[in-house]
Amino acid sequence: MLAALVALGPLAIDAYLPAIPMMAEHFDTSLHQIELTLSLFLLGFAAGQLFGGPFSDRHGRRLTILIGLSLFMLGSLITAFGTQVEMLWLGRLLQAFGGGMGVVNTMAMVRDRYSGQESAQVLSQIVTILMIAPLAAPFIGSFLLLFADWRAIFLFLFTYAVILLLVLRRHLPETQNQAQVSMVNPVKRYLGVLKSRPALAFLFSVAMANAGMFAFITGSPGVYMGYFGASEQLYPFLFGANIVTLTLANQLNIRLLRRYSAKRILAFGQLIQIIMGICMVVSLIWLPLELWALVPLVMLFIGMQGLIVANGMSSATDFFPHSAATATALISASGFTLGAVSGALVGFIGDGSPLAMVGIMAACPIVGFGLRSWLQRQVIPS
Repeated sequence: MLAALVALGPLAIDAYLPAIPMMAEHFDTSLHQIELTLSLFLLGFAAGQLFGGPFSDRHGRRLTILIGLSLFMLGSLITAFGTQVEMLWLGRLLQAFGGGMGVVNTMAMVRDRYSGQESAQVLSQIVTILMIAPLAAPFIGSFLLLFADWRAIFLFLFTYAVILLLVLRRHLPETQNQAQVSMVNPVKRYLGVLKSRPALAFLFSVAMANAGMFAFITGSPGVYMGYFGASEQLYPFLFGANIVTLTLANQLNIRLLRRYSAKRILAFGQLIQIIMGICMVVSLIWLPLELWALVPLVMLFIGMQGLIVANGMSSATDFFPHSAATATALISASGFTLGAVSGALVGFIGDGSPLAMVGIMAACPIVGFGLRSWLQRQVIPS
């Protein structure tokens, strides 16, 4: 049930990617105006998590999830029947805010019942199941476009949310221990997380990894279909290849956690991302980088999310056993906010080539690795 809930985000982000050129043509606007709906979604998703985390710690996981799903449904309808680009922006913001409220509870519910290495293993198992969503989403979008226009994609998202709401309302238990409910002001809870240097080290690791991934998600339709000329039917396969490596990395992470610490595995994942990012930039500048060469490098880069995100989230929330949703919200919202920024940068500084996308992808893990190393040196003697 938690994997199905977390899948709400990837489905809403990835399912409409193949339709972006069609939507730009429908609204007689630029590709960037439609790509902006993705950045707005990421910002709304971050805001929903920042609100939903403290709300969940105060009022319970189950109620927060049900309210979030209801808002997601309303936003999906506004987006589907919007007649102007501005209506798309509004619908996506509301859809994202509700989705963020619901999804932020996943890690919190895991933390309610598990901790340490066990928490990282459980989260990796959830993420492995979750990977079906981003793998299937572009195919679902392309399939719906064969029989209907882009609006069908958002009606599909509305239907998914309705089914999920009915199932979770009936079967999802409340995992929060009412005896541990904190009445502390939400702002003070967030400040408590921000004052913890060890937690910030993992926050920046996860956030910058997500920023690199969202730079790819935002830029990939223009790079793969626009620059390299891939078709709408081929794009889901190119996009889905990254989910395959991500799924394999999650399975690898579960096994590595039996022998190595979550912190050590996270550092290894960051190192591989840095190497892949540098290889992409160097290849693009010095060689005529072809699509067949770019795709494997991107696959390895995105795959390392499986070694970074689950380990970073579980390591950070271990510092806040009574405010797990608040800590999760701040970490995840930071990633989506930076993802919105990196995605917007891809659109603003892009010149039609892959350079903007791969350059930002390469910079993100370097910054994340540097900040983590610096913050951990402040509290851990070398």
